[in-house]
Amino acid sequence: MESGLISVDRWRKGSQAYFLTHMQSDHTRGLSGGWSKGPLYCSRITASLFPSRFPGFDLSLLRVVPLYSWTSLSLRSPSSGSTVRLHFMAIDAHHCPGSMMFLFRGDFGCFLYTGDFRWDADASDEARTILVDAIHEFPVDILYLDNTYCNPIYSFPSRQVAAQLVADIIASHPSHDIIIAVDSLGKEELLLHVSRVLNIKIWVWPERLRTMHLLGFQDVFTTDTSLTRVRAVPRYSFSIQTLEGLNTMCPTIGIMPSGLPWVKTPFKGDDKLSGSFLTASMKNETISAQKELEAAAVHKFHDYMYSVHYSDHSCYEEIGEFIKLVKPKSMKGIVVSSSSYVDPLYYFGRICGANQPPQVLLMRPDIADEFQAVRIKSYSATDKTRVLEKEKRWKRDSHSSLKRNKKRARIQVKCAKILEVD
Repeated sequence: MESGLISVDRWRKGSQAYFLTHMQSDHTRGLSGGWSKGPLYCSRITASLFPSRFPGFDLSLLRVVPLYSWTSLSLRSPSSGSTVRLHFMAIDAHHCPGSMMFLFRGDFGCFLYTGDFRWDADASDEARTILVDAIHEFPVDILYLDNTYCNPIYSFPSRQVAAQLVADIIASHPSHDIIIAVDSLGKEELLLHVSRVLNIKIWVWPERLRTMHLLGFQDVFTTDTSLTRVRAVPRYSFSIQTLEGLNTMCPTIGIMPSGLPWVKTPFKGDDKLSGSFLTASMKNETISAQKELEAAAVHKFHDYMYSVHYSDHSCYEEIGEFIKLVKPKSMKGIVVSSSSYVDPLYYFGRICGANQPPQVLLMRPDIADEFQAVRIKSYSATDKTRVLEKEKRWKRDSHSSLKRNKKRARIQVKCAKILEVD
């Protein structure tokens, strides 16, 4: 697709139409109340969040996109001045409320941009059927893929199973206050599951309560701490130090729902969920593969803290199944710096019939051990220069340290301007 036509989750000047996959902050970096560069296409739920997230935003710029139907746009070619006809369809990405994938087609071919997505066992049959029918008629040339967990080390259960594991932890600590780390958007289904299973309300901070009300959840959440022992707190405020301080006042357990390991080294003490439904169900029986996956999805990193593999992103196996479903001719990862540092072509290029494997670089062991996930959604010239400089340093360091560590992670680092479909 020619540059200067559309941008997805990128907000600099130069495009004629802008598309927002969902309202999480790493996708809206560059948007503000004074933004006025062109029409912005998004879901109805995402549009409903604009007044609270971006006060003063010109709502006349928003274009609500319905799910599962083709929409057409007439754009102007920046190079020739001729009319370019663009057709696009929104498909539920099953990531957070209002999240959508965009399927684009025209004379340029057919592109699928997933944004952040989770297509696990809980993804709707309707979304699968619509997507399969659409790509059967218009095969995908390039898949722009959420590659956050594109690494075989990442395997976790469905969100429904993981949510029950969180409820199990809470039930196994009946005398404790509970804090659950969440972002300003996302993990709503987890909190609703906990509320429903344990028949309790969930405390959230005031801004989060406004978001919950905009999403239509009126009766489950509260800002009154006297009504519940379970609180959903901002992720940035969640720490071992905070938990230790809270435990000087009242027994408190923290739960971090995430697909990533939250700290390097698990707690050395007893990591069993004593008294929980999960532990009880595994006693005196042969542990099935599913039970093993569930058990591996819960980690105790401290006397007061658990991590549960509840993720709104697809894990490695789910990414593979999605690529097999789509069968793109090529693909690009939309996360240029993740815990895996692997372009999806490295593991799944054979599905696309890629003729050449991507370049494989050696990564410093200290970086590999940290499992950091820095998700860059847009580039400035300074950002790109910094990433390229780091890549050069990694190349230099890899030669000198290879003799000291033969068990190095092999990864592909690919830095590209990924958010504008061009």
